[in-house]
Order: sequence, then structure tokens, then C-alpha cells
Amino acid sequence: MKIWLSLGLLLTFLFSSFSYANETYHSSYAGEENRKIKSLSQDDILALKKGAGWGMAKAAELNGYPGPKHIIQMQDEINLTSLQKSKINLEFKKMQTKAIVLGNELILLEEKLNNAFSNKSINEIKLDEYITDIMDVRAKLRLVHLSTHLQTPSILTQEQIILYNDLRGYSTVEYKNPCTFVPEGHDAKMWRKHNGCK
Repeated sequence: MKIWLSLGLLLTFLFSSFSYANETYHSSYAGEENRKIKSLSQDDILALKKGAGWGMAKAAELNGYPGPKHIIQMQDEINLTSLQKSKINLEFKKMQTKAIVLGNELILLEEKLNNAFSNKSINEIKLDEYITDIMDVRAKLRLVHLSTHLQTPSILTQEQIILYNDLRGYSTVEYKNPCTFVPEGHDAKMWRKHNGCK
């Protein structure tokens, strides 16, 4: 009886140890080894081919520099004028054209890097070249997106930027404080006086 009890405890310990080790070492990358380009998901590839932002413009987007694609999507809600529409559309088309070219270039470079590892032809010199090329294209792509966001505040009014941020779900408390935010067309001194600002 003691032998069976000891054997049972030993098996329980072994199975629980195996289960713990399996959870500890299980990679969040599991399944990605089946991708054609391991470093890019299918969604990444589609976004790059369409010239989508791919999260590259967050520094601008989350600091009050709206993105042209989303401005176009909400043009009625933020009351774009015809002139603003044409300016935003022009900026968006220029950005998208450049971003598609660079996005496709980035996909090809990532594929070359992937294949070099896959077919074991990689070495330190090739690795340095691939990474330098990839980072150069990524930098250009990010610049394209960020520089377009940089243009939008000169096209929109401050009220439109506030509406944009609200619709996007961003916190805009600092814009709504009447003592720090003076709507376009209002005399700053009179506005602050009427709102009881010091």
C-alpha cells in the first residue's frame, strides 16, 4: 500500500513539474513559426501594402496632431469646410502614395532577412546590411506619417481638433479648460474675464 501511495505521489509530482515547465517556457510567439515572414503578421503586411499608419504616428496622434485618414472619416462630425477637405485629401494622398512604396519595400527587406535565417545563409556582415536597410526604410516610413500629422493643425481649427480627440476617445481635459483654451475668433483677455480666469 505504501509503495502505491509513494508511486502515486511521485507521478503527481512529475506531471505537475512537467505542466509547470510547459507553462513557464511556452512562448508567446508559438504559431508564428508558420508565417511566411516570421517578423510580420498578415495584418502587418496588409497595413503596409495599404499605406496604413501601423502605429508609427502615435507621438503625433496622441499629442493633438490629428491623422488625415481619420479626419476624412469624421469630416461631417467635425464640420470640415470644402477648402479643408481638399487640403486634407491632398495631404492624405501624398502620404499614402509614399507610404505604400516604403511599406512594400519594408516587406521585401523583412522577407530577405527571414529567408537568410531560414536557409542558413546569414552571417554578421549580411545581418548588419539587412538591419541597416530595414531601419532606414522604417525611419523614412515613420517620417512620412509623422510629417503628415504635423500639417493637420494648420488646416483645422482648435475646436475641430477637440472634436476629433473626443471622437477618437482621447482625454482632452487640457483643451476644455476655459482658462487655457481660448476658442478661435475670441479675444483672449475678454474670454478669460467672462470665464472667471485669473
